[in-house]
Amino acid sequence: MDLLNTLVEKGLRRELPTREEALAVLATSDDELLDVVAAAGKVRRQWFGRRVKLNYLVNLKSGLCPEDCSYCSQRLGSKAEILKYTWLKPEEASQAAAAGVAGGAKRVCLVASGRGPTDRDVDRVGKTIAAIKEQNEGVEVCACLGLLSDGQAERLRDAGADAYNHNLNTSEATYGAITKTHTYADRVDTVQKAHAAGLSACSGLIAGMGESDEDLVDVVYSLRELDPDSVPVNFLIPFEGTPLAKEWNLTPQRALRILAMVRFVCPDVEVRLAGGREVHLRSMQPLALHLVNSIFLGDYLTSEGQAGQADLDMIADAGFEVEGAGTSTLPAHRSEVTAGGGCGSHSDGAPVCGQGADAGAAGCGSACGGCSGHDAHAPVPAQADAGGVRPDLVAVRRRGAGTDLAPNA
Repeated sequence: MDLLNTLVEKGLRRELPTREEALAVLATSDDELLDVVAAAGKVRRQWFGRRVKLNYLVNLKSGLCPEDCSYCSQRLGSKAEILKYTWLKPEEASQAAAAGVAGGAKRVCLVASGRGPTDRDVDRVGKTIAAIKEQNEGVEVCACLGLLSDGQAERLRDAGADAYNHNLNTSEATYGAITKTHTYADRVDTVQKAHAAGLSACSGLIAGMGESDEDLVDVVYSLRELDPDSVPVNFLIPFEGTPLAKEWNLTPQRALRILAMVRFVCPDVEVRLAGGREVHLRSMQPLALHLVNSIFLGDYLTSEGQAGQADLDMIADAGFEVEGAGTSTLPAHRSEVTAGGGCGSHSDGAPVCGQGADAGAAGCGSACGGCSGHDAHAPVPAQADAGGVRPDLVAVRRRGAGTDLAPNA
């Protein structure tokens, strides 16, 4: 296909595709799917080889959020039967993080529900970061605490945070239909605050909320303009008890096309496969590794993912390798910019895009919008109906942080 050849050439040059080209990727047929994956895979390998970065989530404070994000199981008024608990102690969070690091995770993502942190919360998270880094030499720590006030990003940086996650989630045009208690502009402001403080910015999206192809392209182009280092792509988990519980709009094929479009628009950025991969990609998860270069290991914030060992086996079986602690995730031209005090444009002036965790409400971080997965120990489910509705794959997390059971890592 001329379209795919053009997109590969642009990706190898870090050149922005046109919106029409991005939309055309989403409009390709299932017969063309493997060609799309192969083309985007060339771009992925150019910048990241066959490495897969592992990230691990620690939910520091679960539920009881005052924000009304429609996709989130921790939202105001949610009837989802998730774990609810207040702040973990630093040593509890460090113990949970150690399980992920032992499983191969290079980055620990500390997430707390809520509109945004108080200054006392920032101090508390600072102590948690110190405890984690003392126990796990060389680990990266990303904070995801919601909307930031002036000076808080700098305090998190000084406390040892390496990155900050805050997702845009959807296009500016449709954001008001998803959330009423804060604005799209609030989210952009927080990503910019993290950037300006010299933190590695992480911001992504949630697909499957009923948005159009145009909305998906709009939010990915907005992310490229914001230029985070990491872009997490979440797929909505339609949690019972939330307003979007009936939104089952994704097939494995569509999920792969969305990931390919993100890779073409953000060629040299850490694209992270985040919440919802088990629910919507299912047995086609290994194909996604040809598009993304980063995933979460084990469970998410309020839902269970597949067993951590299954993640590691999938990576090995697909011919990829876990990225080691001593390896820089980003290509040299991006790493140099980040080391210089923030992400920003490349030295050659070419604008690029960024990185992330799961889908989040104002304080739910990169994994919340996709904060579901399936129970790896559950019986094999019945065949999906024609519409692809699979509520049997949505399992509330009952282990790890906030419980007495060992985490999944």
